[in-house]
Amino acid sequence: MSGHSKWSTIKHKKAAKDVRRGKLFTKLIREITVATRMGGSGDLNFNPRLRLAVGSARAASMPNENIDRAIKKGAGEGTGEIFEEVTYEGYGPGGVAILVHVLTDNRNRTVADVRNAFAKNGGNLGETGCVNYLFQHRGVILVEREAVDEERLIELALAAGADDISESPEGFAITTDPEALHAVQQALEAAAIVMASAELTHVPMTSMPVAPTHVAQLNRLVELLEDSDDVQSVVSNADLVEEAAASHAVS
Repeated sequence: MSGHSKWSTIKHKKAAKDVRRGKLFTKLIREITVATRMGGSGDLNFNPRLRLAVGSARAASMPNENIDRAIKKGAGEGTGEIFEEVTYEGYGPGGVAILVHVLTDNRNRTVADVRNAFAKNGGNLGETGCVNYLFQHRGVILVEREAVDEERLIELALAAGADDISESPEGFAITTDPEALHAVQQALEAAAIVMASAELTHVPMTSMPVAPTHVAQLNRLVELLEDSDDVQSVVSNADLVEEAAASHAVS
C-alpha cells in the first residue's frame, strides 16, 4: 500500500463535476469514435480502448443510442469530422509539468487555444518530450472509500495483477501496468466492487510542490484547458500543500 495518494494528482478532469454534462458527453463521444477507428473494431471484446471508453460513457449515464451512434461513426458509417490524437506538453505556474491530451479535427486551432491558455496563466507550452519523461503510462482504477472493504480490495487487486494501491480520504487509487488493467477490472467486477473510473492515463513519477501563491493560477489554467471540447484530459505532477489544497482544490 503506497503512502502517497495519487487520487489528487492522477487527473484534473474530475474537477468541477467533469466540467459540465454536455461537454463531458462531447469528449466521451470523441473518445468512443476514435477508439473504434484506431482499434479496428466496434466489438468491446476485441477492443480494450473502446471497452474503457464505453465504460466511462455508461458511468456518466450516456444513453445507449449515443454510444451506438459514436461506434458506428468510428466504424466508418456516415460522415463527419476525422479526429486525431495529440499530446501537448508544457509548464504551469511554478514549473509544474503538464500533459494535455486532445482529440482534434483542427490542429492549428487547438494548439493556438492550448498555447493561449498556458500564456494567460503563468505557464508556457513546451516542445514535444519536454516533460513526458516525468510520467509513466499506467492503468488507474478509482474506488470510492464507502464502496469497498479496504483489506478485501487490496487482496483482490494485488492478486489480479495491480502494482500499487494508494489511499486518500476520498478512496483508493489502484495502479496497474497498462496490459493488466482489464484483468484487475474484471476481478473487481466479479467481486461486485463498484469502480468510480478505470482508464489508461499518465501518472507522475515524482510530484512537485506547488506554492500557495501559484494554486489559484494553476486552477485557472487547468479549468481553461478542460473547458475546451478538444481536450480529453489534463495531467500534472502538482503536489499541493495541504493548506493550499483546502481552499484551492486543483483536482
